[in-house]
Formats: sequence, C-alpha cells, structure tokens
Amino acid sequence: MLNKRLLIKNLLAHNDESSFYDKKRQLNLHTKEGKAKFVKHICALSNSNPTNNSYIVVGVEDGDNEITGTDFYDDSRIQNLVNAFLVHPPRIQYENVPFPHLGKDRVVGLVTISPSGHTSYFKKNVYTITAGAIFIRRGSNSIPVDGYDVTPNPANELAVGDIENGSRNSIEHTLEGVIDFINNRHKDMTARYKVFKELFIVCWAGHKKTVKGRTYFSRVDIELINEQVKLFYSALDEVSIDFNDDTFSITEYVALGLNDKTSYYPLEQVSIRFQENGNYKIESQLLFEPPQYNRKMMHHIYNAQLALISKLHKGTQLTEREQKELQNLPSTLMICHLNGFTYAKQKLADTKPLLKAFKDPAVYVSFKEAMRILRKMKYNRATN
Repeated sequence: MLNKRLLIKNLLAHNDESSFYDKKRQLNLHTKEGKAKFVKHICALSNSNPTNNSYIVVGVEDGDNEITGTDFYDDSRIQNLVNAFLVHPPRIQYENVPFPHLGKDRVVGLVTISPSGHTSYFKKNVYTITAGAIFIRRGSNSIPVDGYDVTPNPANELAVGDIENGSRNSIEHTLEGVIDFINNRHKDMTARYKVFKELFIVCWAGHKKTVKGRTYFSRVDIELINEQVKLFYSALDEVSIDFNDDTFSITEYVALGLNDKTSYYPLEQVSIRFQENGNYKIESQLLFEPPQYNRKMMHHIYNAQLALISKLHKGTQLTEREQKELQNLPSTLMICHLNGFTYAKQKLADTKPLLKAFKDPAVYVSFKEAMRILRKMKYNRATN
C-alpha cells in the first residue's frame, strides 16, 4: 500500500519534471483552455508510459518545488472528463494529500495515470487541439506527433518502480497519522477512527449535532490514514456518516435558498467498500434535485444579480445589504441556471476574478462551492 505523501516527496526529490511525471501550481478545469491542457498532459504521459504509472503533482511551485498546496478537489468524475476527449483513455485517479505545514483547507493533488496499453489520441476538437491529435512526453514537455505506437520504456519502468517501492506505508507511519489526526489537528472537534478488514484506518472529525434523531457533522475532515489521502473536506456543507464492517459512507448536504440558505438538499453519497484482498473501491451517487421556483419571480432575481455584477465591474461601492447579497450571488446564479436561465452559469464563471478579489474571502468560497456542484452535475449527466 502506497503512502501518497511519501510518493509525492519521492517524485519531487527524484529530479525535475520528466517523461513520467509533471507538476502544476494548480489546475483550471473551468475553461476550455484549462481542460485541453490537462487532457493533453494526460494523453502524453499515458503514451510515454504504456507499462507503468505516471503522475501529475498539483500544488507545487515550478522553480523550487515549494509545496504551496491547492484547494481540496473532490470531483470523483474527473475520469469522465478524460473519457470525453480521448480514444483509449488511461485510468485516472485524483487524490487529495494533506501535508503538515499546509492549512486544513489546503492539500497537494496527486493524479495517478494508469495506461491503457494503447495509443491515446483526441477524439474531438477542444480549444486549439484538433481531433486525432497525439501527444507524447519529450523530457518535461508534452509535444504533438504525427503518428505513434506505444512501446515500453525500461528506464521509466525502473525509475517509477523504485519510487513506488520507496513509498510503501509502514505501521509507524499509520500510527503517527492516527495520533496526529486526533490529538493535534482536530483536538477541538469530535474525532473518531475505525479499522476496516484489519488493514484500513479511516479517521474523521467535525462539529457534531443531532437533528430529529440523526447525527450530522459540519466542517468535516475525513482521511484514509494508510495512504495519507484526504477523502473529504468541507468548510460549508454538512454530512452524515454511516458505516458497517465493510463500508464507510458519506452523504453530503448543501444549503440553498434565494437570498438565504435555510434549506438543505442531499448532494452526493460516496461509499468506500473495503475488501478482504487488501483493495478498496470508491463509488459515488449524485442525489441532487435542484429546487424549482416561479419563473416570473426568477426573472426579477436574475436581473438583480446582473445589476450587482455590473456594480462590481464598475467598482461601485456596495452597500452593506449588497455585500451580504454578494455572498449569496454564486448560489443564486446557480439556482437560476438550474431553473432554465441559459446564460447564468457563464455569467457566474466570468465573474470569478471579481469575486476572488473581493475583500470578504467568504464570497470566493461561495463561488467555488457553486462551481463544484455544477461540475458534479455536468459529469453525472455525461455518465448517464
């Protein structure tokens, strides 16, 4: 079993970016350009490593390898994004790996690319990349080629094998991880752990409350300690947790409403099923059914949001009431989009720089939360 924190350290210590790993300060999957660049690197790494894993590390400075971290990214459907653009797509796994010096809301992203054994190429146009394009790694660069048949790379097989073997977990790492999680990082919260199949240890912590006989947690942090992987983190949403001897399940709820957030809607259930053979499988099911409102009322609300955005663009001083409305703007535009206002989603995406620069950081947190929900819904439709 690989300790993913050790794996990242060993990748960074091995050498600079190579034909089997890449590093990024952050991913931008909100734009066509960002999606195209990400899938291009996936294509190139897969083609250049047909018999071994390859990796992308996210949250690292390019020049000096400083680990600055990135936002927790919980989109288990990133595989669907790759499948949508590539023929013979590799298998993708995105994991959030905590580091002690980073804040609770910051992690290092680890993308593991397991090759298909066939040449991957683009099935359709995206941004400046045309259908049929093939990419490979040449040193630290992903470059296009006219034609390519995948061939084993013994040097990469050996290098990656050595790195992975040097990143195996130990009892010491596991025990230290549990103690650190409960006694240090979450000593101010209700924290618990459970052992599955005499091998896997899941730790979770959050502020606990009981509503109508059911227990919920807010500000939740959940980690699979053996692999040093953060399974779930949210500063906003509330979750319920259920488990038995084989399965650990998380049901996430989002607070939504027009001009307030007083109603809770189930968003997604994620279940981790542990097996006797030392493997586990993560399954997710989108549960979200967006609220529907009167069309005439929504027109007034939508126009009010556009007026607020216009004030931001002009740099107009906002009143105290408008500043409060701005915190709800992302979720309100999301509701408008889900109620049939075609351009509301794009309006929200275009407003990102203004919301990120606003003096109240809660405004940008609200933006990221709305985009996360919309992304989940988009990839879920692609699956069905």
